[in-house]
This record gives sequence, structure tokens and C-alpha cells, in this order.
Amino acid sequence: MQWKYKPKPDLEIVKQLQNELNIPEKNAFLLAQRGVESFEEARRFFRSKLEDLYDPFLMKNMDIAVDRIEKAIENNEKILVYGDYDVDGTTAVSIVYSYLKNYYDQVDTYIPDRYSEGYGVSIQGIEFAATNGFALIIALDCGTKAAEKIAYAAEKGIDFIIGDHHTPGDLLPPAVAFLNPKQPDCPYPYKELSGAGIGFKLIQALQQSKQLPLDDIIPYLDLVAVSIGADIVPITGENRIMAYYGLKQIETNPRAGLRALSRSKKDKTLDINDLVFTLAPRINAAGRIKHGKEAVKLLIEKDLTIANRFADEIELYNEQRRGYDQKITNEALKQIIELNEENRYSTVVYHPDWHKGVIGIVASRLIETYYRPTIVFTKSNGVISGSVRSVSGFNVYNALQACSDYIIQFGGHKYAAGLTIATDLFDKFKTKFEEVVKNTITESSMVPEISVDTDLSFKDINRKFFNILKQMAPFGPGNMNPVFVTTGVNDTGYSRKVGKEQNHLKVSLRELKSGITMSGIGFNMADKAELVKSGAPLKIAYTLEENIWNNRISVQLRIRDIQPVKSNY
Repeated sequence: MQWKYKPKPDLEIVKQLQNELNIPEKNAFLLAQRGVESFEEARRFFRSKLEDLYDPFLMKNMDIAVDRIEKAIENNEKILVYGDYDVDGTTAVSIVYSYLKNYYDQVDTYIPDRYSEGYGVSIQGIEFAATNGFALIIALDCGTKAAEKIAYAAEKGIDFIIGDHHTPGDLLPPAVAFLNPKQPDCPYPYKELSGAGIGFKLIQALQQSKQLPLDDIIPYLDLVAVSIGADIVPITGENRIMAYYGLKQIETNPRAGLRALSRSKKDKTLDINDLVFTLAPRINAAGRIKHGKEAVKLLIEKDLTIANRFADEIELYNEQRRGYDQKITNEALKQIIELNEENRYSTVVYHPDWHKGVIGIVASRLIETYYRPTIVFTKSNGVISGSVRSVSGFNVYNALQACSDYIIQFGGHKYAAGLTIATDLFDKFKTKFEEVVKNTITESSMVPEISVDTDLSFKDINRKFFNILKQMAPFGPGNMNPVFVTTGVNDTGYSRKVGKEQNHLKVSLRELKSGITMSGIGFNMADKAELVKSGAPLKIAYTLEENIWNNRISVQLRIRDIQPVKSNY
């Protein structure tokens, strides 16, 4: 594991923030490091206001979209709210559908089947709309690259409004209204909205058009927060505001579906990590195991009793997903060893019977063991389908382009992609991919990296410092939970392995310079127990968190890595 320090901010700005805000120097350092350079910027960072959200009509074509929806309602046309089968898509559909349904009956939802239709706008979905008399489709979290299908829908007399956040290509879709802040000439100031974020801006525009208060649509921000966490968009700007108020909504008055999904967390305030690791996998499990529409059914349900029943079903799907995940991961690891491929530059594994819905998760799991670009393949509809995950600093999309002679089709971005290849070309593709990775990957990209914010002494970890640190949340891309390094600590004698399988490490560490002791936990770090218990001086990388035990609240270390110190202390 390599530790890479983030650039230091301007120390004059740090000192200015420290004085103006009356906060510890380390808190000011972290703010400046995140681009906060003035009192007013700090005010917006710490005290987000809904009034700071941008006018939705700044988004290119928003006025056209609102006019078309209002015309559909005036003419009693049927509206189909269409979205992708993942968390971002299903939350976006649930937001727009439930908003419209409040005052208009002729509206329904459509989620494509992951296996028979695939990602995005499908011909099958358009045929469904045509057969059932829908005049307008509002497509969310998809559609940016569906120009031909949208033209086909127009031939059937169906209009499209697209609300998407994926980067457009040269050919823009011929929709009645194309809402995407990343499209050319769009003056919208914030470009990093999630698909559900675009959906929220659409209902915000409809709300403004009806001259109704913004406060009435705050409840929809719970699903926006879920999408922001799950889709790994930056938690900056508008996303930070919407995530903040969305988490408050989940804490104080969550919709029935989220309340049902989070029953196991009822005594805990949910944070972004809970959305990412608890709620999102369950919502996703519906589309992976059965159908994404099951997630929408749950998220739009108002009756808690019915929502609990839906959540129980989704929990079963999630258990199935976890079972497939564990089984396939174990089989893939075994395959790597049997083929003597532990020391390759890439991982490419295949079995025709692996469940297509979890191969992306398995690819991420394999990277935890073999840190290198990874593809997991299974057989689907007569071809081999693969899910690709990369490592820091390696552009896997470019690598796939270099292998295009052996690929039927592929798509994605720098760190994740999907592809299909003919069954008889698997071996040639695997050889070529390994060759490309070997010739282009750098040595540093083969080693896991921890991004460190700053060094910290245990004497700086006090209640004021931690309370201000907590206010920097919600954390996520663009505003990650700060990682600290303390050098020169050793075991107090109370560190030990814990957990049912003794695979976690509970630590009690003393800083040698200050004599201050801190407790912490390192999940899946039992392999470091011997190093810690040796009593030798160590350096640790960690984040800080609250630990509640027997109604006592304390600050503890969440250990990320432990390394020996070579110099004397």
C-alpha cells in the first residue's frame, strides 16, 4: 500500500480561515485544501441553504421540457417515466413519477429488463409505449446516446424528453427537450448532477412554473441523496446541498420505502456510507436478480405495511445477490490459481454459468486480492459478456480500444466498462488484453494507494476539532472523509483480533511523543496483528469516527493501513 499526500494549501489562506472562523488550524487546513478560501465560501460549505440551488431554467431546454409536460397534462396525454435499472435510474423515475402522480393520473413508469433489453432506451420500451398509447416519454439517467431509437419513437408519434448526466457524443438525441448540463452550450453552472438530480431539477422547474413553494418538494431529496451516494458523483456544489437536505429528510421523515429498507439502522443516523453500502445494494439487487421495476414499486409506495412487504422481497433478492457474489468470487479466485495467473498484469476470468447481474461486483472483489485491471466474463445470449473494473491511474477504456479487433461492442469510461466478444475469440482477446495492459500500465498503478490529507498528532484530536470535522460531511468524491497519518505510535498491550472469524483488528495505540492513547478498529486487518503486538514504533493512516458503546460516545480511529517506522523514536 502506497500513501500519497494531497497538495498542501496556501498557508496564508489557512491562517486567514483559522482567524475568521475561530477554528483549529487543522480544520482550516482541511477547508483550504478543499478549495474553501473565504468566510462566505465557508458559510456555503458549512451552512448549505436550499436557496443556494440554481434556477432550473438555467438548464438548456428546461423551458421546452416544462411546456411539453404541461401541454401533455392539458391535453390528457399519457406520460411514461422511463429510467435505467440501477439506483440512479430507479430513484430518478420514482421522483418524477410520484411528483406528477400527485396531480395527474395519466402517468406510468417503465424500467428496461437488464438481460433482455440492456441499458438505456430500448426498442421494446418504445413498442410498449406505442402499444399502450403513451404520447410522451420522460427518459431519466439514459438517452444521451440513443439518437436512432428516439428518432424511431418520433416515427411512432411519441415525443421524448431526456434528462441525463452522461457525457454526450457528437450526435445529440433528437428529443423535444434534451436536459443535460454536459451538452454543448448549456449555461447551467453545475455539471455534476446525478440522473436523479436532473429529475429533481425537472420537478423544481415544474414547481416554479406553477408558482408553488420549493419547500413542498424537499421530501423528494431523500432519493436524490441516495442517487448521489450510489452513483459516486462529486459531493460538491449543488450535490452537496441536495445530499445534506436529503440525509436530513431520511433522518427525520423518510418515505415508506426507505424506512422499510433501513429498518436495521433505526437507532442510527444514516450517512452517505449507509446509503452506498446498505440501501443502494438492496435497491440494485432488484434489477440484478429480478427486475428494476420492483425497486420503483418500493420507492413510490406510501403505505409502510406494503413497503415492508416489498422490502422483505428485495432483501431476499439481496441475499441471493450476495450468495452469487461470494460463490463466483471464490470460483474466480480458484480459477486464477489453477491457471497460475497470480502474477499477471491483468485478471481475465470466464465461466459460462456465472450470473450476469453480479459480475461487475465480482470484478471489484477480485481487485481487492489482485490489484490490477480486471474483467469477469459470462455467457449471455450466444456471446460472452464482460464487466470491467480498473485501478487508480489506468485507463481501461483506452485498453479496450486497443483490443477492438476482438470485441463486438464495448462502452464505459476510464475505470469501468462493459463489453461483449464472440465465444471463439475469448483466448485471443485475453492474450491481447494482457499484452496491452503490460505495455501501458505504470508500476505505481499496480500498488493500492491511500490518499492522505495531512499528518495529525493525537493531541490535536479533541471534541472541537472533531465536531467541526463532522460538519464537513456529507463526504464523498470531491469531499472525501479526511485521511490522517500519525507517525510514532505503538501498542499499549491491549490490541487484539476481533470478529466472528477473528479477521478484524481492534487497536489501542499510544503516541510516543505526546503519551496520548487512542482506540481504533481496522476491518479485515487481522494480518497486521503481529506487527502491532510486536511493540515496535508504527505509522498509521486512518479516518476519525464516533464510537457509541454502552451509551458512551467517543472518537475512535478507523484504521486504513499500518506500517513500521524505520527511524528511532
